[in-house]
Amino acid sequence: MACALSACDLLSKRGPEPIAYEGPVDAHVHVWTPDTERYPLAAGYAKNAMRPVSFTPQDLFVHSVTAGVSRVVLIQMSFYGFDNSYMLDTIEAYPGVFSGVAVIDENAAPVVEMKSLESRGVRGFRIRPGKQSPDSWLDSDGMRAMWSRAAESRQNIGALINPEFLPSIDRMCERYPETPVVIDHFGRIGIDGSMPEDQLDDLCRLARHEHVKVKVSAYYALGKRKPPYRDLAPMIRRVYDAFGPQRLMWASDCPFQVVGDHDYASSIDLIRELSFLSATDREWILRRSAEETYF
Repeated sequence: MACALSACDLLSKRGPEPIAYEGPVDAHVHVWTPDTERYPLAAGYAKNAMRPVSFTPQDLFVHSVTAGVSRVVLIQMSFYGFDNSYMLDTIEAYPGVFSGVAVIDENAAPVVEMKSLESRGVRGFRIRPGKQSPDSWLDSDGMRAMWSRAAESRQNIGALINPEFLPSIDRMCERYPETPVVIDHFGRIGIDGSMPEDQLDDLCRLARHEHVKVKVSAYYALGKRKPPYRDLAPMIRRVYDAFGPQRLMWASDCPFQVVGDHDYASSIDLIRELSFLSATDREWILRRSAEETYF
């Protein structure tokens, strides 16, 4: 799907004149291409299982530019495993518009890879436990090396976890207090439709670590899973009270936020409509926190 000319012009501007970035920053988007010859899928992924079939930058712009979004953080898509090529090529193709969160092999010289990717616009590294237990998933030499290097380079560790893994992140933050950490999608609290107080307590306990931030994102997958998503307001209030607006950042988690009954604008609108947020709070959550973290 091609984007409108004005959208493409806005987000692919070249030349010596700086672009004025004033709109929201989407802190979490996945992109991929149907061109699997140039960008092969990782083992275990099939082209006919990619849904949607395509979500290129041009597909994203149809939604994001209309909503006034000026910059976007790309999160490496699982289809590609440790091969970050498509994300890196996208960052290079649109200077200043995208930054990236890569996925690397913690057991294969991760510090060397982190240093290499830093110059290519990578500002963070996604980690996830897979089939490992909460007690073991962070307990490897490679993982410790990543957290130590991230403290030096200020490249954040982005955690995609379910609520039961929050205490293990807490323990790691105690060991590496200078490491920037971003918790994706509220730590997936609400993924089963409920928002237990003990899980919210575990998430909010992380606020005592000054370099931990939380993505206010993935509304389509949490709570009642229906726009306008107002059932998520109490959870947003809890994390707002704990972390403050400077450590919260809005994100869509596209393309999943624009599938079915969900839409891009409703995701932003929830932040704009919450009565307990001031104009300055909204500026932090919609733009400034992500700017400080990723750009």
